[in-house]
Amino acid sequence: MDALASFRLDDRVAVVTGASSGLGARFAAVLAGAGASVVVAARRADRIEALAKELDGVAVPCDVADAADRDGLIATALERFGRIDVLVNNAGVGTPEAAESETPDRFAEVLDVNLTAAFALSQLAGRSMLEAGRGNIVNVVSILGIVSAGQIPFPSYAASKGGLIALTRELAGEWSRGGVRVNALAPGWFETEMTAEMFADERSMTWVRRKAPMGRPGQPHELDGALLFLASDASSYVTGQVLAVDGGWTAV
Repeated sequence: MDALASFRLDDRVAVVTGASSGLGARFAAVLAGAGASVVVAARRADRIEALAKELDGVAVPCDVADAADRDGLIATALERFGRIDVLVNNAGVGTPEAAESETPDRFAEVLDVNLTAAFALSQLAGRSMLEAGRGNIVNVVSILGIVSAGQIPFPSYAASKGGLIALTRELAGEWSRGGVRVNALAPGWFETEMTAEMFADERSMTWVRRKAPMGRPGQPHELDGALLFLASDASSYVTGQVLAVDGGWTAV
């Protein structure tokens, strides 16, 4: 028996949002490396076009906060491949802001991208998946949807990721009997465009090393296996779960 065969994604079609840089670009590469045909989406067209060329995939410029762009992304994937097997809701925004000063408008903007757009894309892709009787959605959340950062104020971001965790469980409960699994991947502290300033600050890094039981932030490759597990048949009896990859941060 080949224990690794269930991790393969040959003949599968995967859509990855927020794929223009960092973790999103790597997620797309991991899925393509496992055999999937990938559709990469983000606002920065030049970056995703270069990535799609590298991965022999399809690039779709897309602002996930725009309903027409979301419709176009899912329609393009279905027109090109006839189905969507995996959706990775990775697109997200967030800027540290104290709860007493973040405006309601900014709060709403963050939820629109991080939560509402993920729901809308899941709904669009989910309809096709339910018709096919199979499909897999991976929502990229954060440990800040599970625990408070405390010293780094992130009210809108934390609320959006907490909401996305709840949505993950709800969709899993509603769609499991239709063959559609929905899970969440919750990274701890990894260097991305969003956290670049924090990683450049030694005091912040000292705080992370002190707080994380493993004593360090994560490295990008340390999310590869978790993503592939959730996106593939290796997790065929797993749905509605949150997989934290955080060096033990949420364990203590």
